[in-house]
Amino acid sequence: MQGFGMVQRQARLRPEFGSLYPGLKPGEWKPVGEMVSAVLASRLLRRRPSGEFLRHRCLRDEHFEFRGGAGRLPDQVDRTRVTD
Repeated sequence: MQGFGMVQRQARLRPEFGSLYPGLKPGEWKPVGEMVSAVLASRLLRRRPSGEFLRHRCLRDEHFEFRGGAGRLPDQVDRTRVTD
């Protein structure tokens, strides 16, 4: 999709939430896909129950800043169950 003029979506961890995400460097912009992979891998390594990290978006708006790409559509809502 990048080849069609779309800018790749990026995220960066807000400094005040750095302690919640070991291994991520706060303030560093990375592609969203890389960031999601790092967050999920970290959660799996800490052996959190699967339902706990599926309950919310992986990259929470309160914890991360975003730029580029299309972003979330205005009518999108956070889902509360995996089946939604």
